[in-house]
Amino acid sequence: MVTSASIIVFDMDGVLVDVSESYRETIVRTVQHFTGRIIERAVIQKYKNQGGWNNDWELSQRICADLGVTVEYDTVVEYFNHLFLEQGLIHRERWLAKPGLLENLASRYELAIFTGRNMLEAGITLGREGWQGRFLMVTSDDVVKFKPDPEGLLRIMAQRPGKELLYIGDTVDDARSASAAGVAFFGIAAGDEELARLLEQEGAAAVLKDINELEDLLCVAHP
Repeated sequence: MVTSASIIVFDMDGVLVDVSESYRETIVRTVQHFTGRIIERAVIQKYKNQGGWNNDWELSQRICADLGVTVEYDTVVEYFNHLFLEQGLIHRERWLAKPGLLENLASRYELAIFTGRNMLEAGITLGREGWQGRFLMVTSDDVVKFKPDPEGLLRIMAQRPGKELLYIGDTVDDARSASAAGVAFFGIAAGDEELARLLEQEGAAAVLKDINELEDLLCVAHP
């Protein structure tokens, strides 16, 4: 498959980074702290599949509420960040792009990121992996409305007038954001058949197991 896009825009979590032991684990521990209940990862995915839960702080608060415990939003944010940043769960995540993949893509496309992370959290990961400053960035700090709103993609389009974008994401919110912006979308489902079906329903032009399948799909030759 060849795309006419000249800019590839990546979501971060679940696309560039495996966050099962970072963000997802932090949600589990946050919910356990306030409710005394340990939730399965599949519960988190079910919420994500509903759409509208791009913010993990809000999602943690909602799961607590659904388990019968009301917690103030700022209290959830404080404890979540204590685990994620102060206790270092952010460093338990795993970079998914194989060596050379992004370099090869960068030889043919401009690379950008539109993520629900704030700049601090995005910067920690990109700096650790040696990719700080190598993407055109839009984070939650740059937008008023979060995904599935297309504001972040529209901001990238405004910075690159006339350029076509391809957005790579792993949630229905990512797909809906791309659709609202009129941008082509590839989904990442990591072998989850239910998620793959949902992404296809939301208009994904392709659904991949992981980001490393992009190289063959976009016909990017090795140097």
